[in-house]
Amino acid sequence: MGVIRTDRWLLDDFDNAIKICEKLQPYFKGKTAKQIYNQLLNFGMYQPSRSSKDFLHEMNEQKVWDQVERLISKYKVKWNGPDIPVFLFPLAQSRSLFSRTDRNKGGVSFPDKMFLFLSSHEDAKEVEALFVHEYHHVCRLRKMNKNLGDYTLLDSLVIEGLAEYTVLRHCGAEYLADWCRLYSEKEITYFWRKFLKKQLDIKKNERVHDELLFGGGRVPKLLGYAVGYNIIDKYYKNHNYSTKLSFEIPADKFVEDQNS
Repeated sequence: MGVIRTDRWLLDDFDNAIKICEKLQPYFKGKTAKQIYNQLLNFGMYQPSRSSKDFLHEMNEQKVWDQVERLISKYKVKWNGPDIPVFLFPLAQSRSLFSRTDRNKGGVSFPDKMFLFLSSHEDAKEVEALFVHEYHHVCRLRKMNKNLGDYTLLDSLVIEGLAEYTVLRHCGAEYLADWCRLYSEKEITYFWRKFLKKQLDIKKNERVHDELLFGGGRVPKLLGYAVGYNIIDKYYKNHNYSTKLSFEIPADKFVEDQNS
């Protein structure tokens, strides 16, 4: 399927995001346009504003839809990845902490589709880093083949860590998300024991799952993301593996040496 030309949708209906989300209903079985929009807002989708219109203008100038189409072709072959629809939209002005969202980009992935939320990028490699992270999610979700409700906190730590470690390998350290460097090794070890070690079986639909993954309150900011990256970094140094293999290694394998 490749890149869906949402630039044409935005040209016609930029100021009516609900109308745009009506076009997404075939990809979200049983959901209303408003439910889809509310879900995507959590991950960084734009709300109509002057700044998001500026982002759209810059995305058009930089031919981002064509860039992402080339990335799909490249990584689909490289990883033997699935052919899915990819949707591009401007990023919200006030960014979310969900997914890999940072200062100027964000995204969310499903087993059968992917969304990228962008602003302006002088460096095309920034777009590639986001794409690599999100497409890795798609590939692993497909290989795991589990109901989303069956995913645990450990699954989430591993999937985020793996995706960002793949950014390191394919794009370079300068394109890593900020959360990879948030905490020292000593802090990671302490947080692992205090917050995460005994909670790994918590299901994705339990409230405490997101608290531990994203942080908030007494839980340090983006704790699950930072620890997930640290777990994969350690694992890779001891067990060199290919990107294709990383789609299917069971999550518990990555913490066999961590649970001491």
